[in-house]
Formats: sequence, C-alpha cells, structure tokens
Amino acid sequence: MLRIEGMAIERGTGSHSYRVALPELTLKRGEVAAITGPSGCGKSTLLEMIGLILTPAQLHVFTLGDTTAVNVAGFLQRDEQAPLADLRAHRLGFVLQTGGLLPFLNVRQNIELPRRINGLVTHSELVDDAIDRLDLSYLLDKTPRQLSIGERQRVAFVRAIAHQPDLLLADEPTAALDPFQARRLFELIIDMVQRFQIAALLVTHDWDLVRDCSIRNIAGVADNNGNNQGTVFRDAA
Repeated sequence: MLRIEGMAIERGTGSHSYRVALPELTLKRGEVAAITGPSGCGKSTLLEMIGLILTPAQLHVFTLGDTTAVNVAGFLQRDEQAPLADLRAHRLGFVLQTGGLLPFLNVRQNIELPRRINGLVTHSELVDDAIDRLDLSYLLDKTPRQLSIGERQRVAFVRAIAHQPDLLLADEPTAALDPFQARRLFELIIDMVQRFQIAALLVTHDWDLVRDCSIRNIAGVADNNGNNQGTVFRDAA
C-alpha cells in the first residue's frame, strides 16, 4: 500500500549538517511499524517527509494506495503543491505529540472535521465503533481543555482515522502518558489500525512497547555518508 525507495534529506548547514535517509520501506494495509532511534536522530524529520510536509532532496519511488496507487514522487519532484495538499487531506491522517485538537471545537466537532473537509457525511459506523472502543462517548460535548492528556490523545487518534485515510502517521502519541495509559493507547491504536485496514507509522522512544506488541521496528542507525554524519532508517534485525 505504501512503497518508498531512495528517500533522503539534508538538514542544517556546514559542520552542523546531517542527512536523514530511508533506503526502502513497504507497508501493507493493516500493518503497523514503529520508527525508533535516539533523540535528535531524525525520526520526526522522516515522518514529515513521508507526511508530505518536507520535500526530500532525493527520492526514487514514493507510491501510495493499492490498485490505483498514486505516484507521490512525481508531485514532490515537480513541487506541485495543490495535489500534495489534496493527498494530505484525503489520504493521510496525523496524530501530533500534543494531540493538536482545535480548542474552539468540542470533541464531536473535532472528530467530524476531517470528514467535513473531505465532503463526507459526518456519521460513520466505523467512527462510532472507534469512539465506543476508546471509551469516548461521554466526552463528545466537552472541549479539549476539559480533557486529560490521555483523553486528548485518544480523541486525536479517532480524528486522524475518521476519514479512513490510507496512511496514519503518529509522532510520539504516548510521550506524555504514564506507562499504563501509554500501553493502553498503543495497543488500541494497533487494534484499530488493523480493523480499519490502514497502514501506520508511529514514532516512539518506547522500545519496550514496540517489542512487547511485536510490531515492526524501523530503527535509525548512525551513518557517515562522506563529509557529514546522518541517520539511516532500516528494518531492525
């Protein structure tokens, strides 16, 4: 469903420059992979490239979808912003570290927002199922400031999958949670991604959760590419 080859970007300047590279990545629907590595190694940079926020300096292949796969690489290489914005709105779902909920909308309205943007009816049985499974029904009329951190992160996840995107991208979705809540949300994300048949990439520092949940690990390792240091992300052995 997702296929990337030869993706890389240069960040910084002079002696502070570094390179973030992803030689190859393929994800199927329902598959979850974790992007791991030490702080500052480029995990969020990699996620932003895959999320069409940063334009890679090098890219050979980037396709998204199944039988009607979109050649994302072509849009990136030609810097065609309108198709990229359309892909971000329709085919991708994001979960930010902070949740990113709009404070002037209640929970129900935040969840419905991506469906409205995509011209879909606001009601969805799949979204109702996610709300029930994540125990959010009693929060629908509350505003984000009335929620706990864990509640905001659960709402942010449902919002990210509400329009049934092809690919979910989550940047440290459990970073602000205690170990019990982090494990609960991590397991629920994996379960719902599989039920919705979405491909998912989760940036995380929690290697124990990755190991215990037996999910694929795309690990960042130090790489000296010519004159500057960098990180290469590959499947962990």
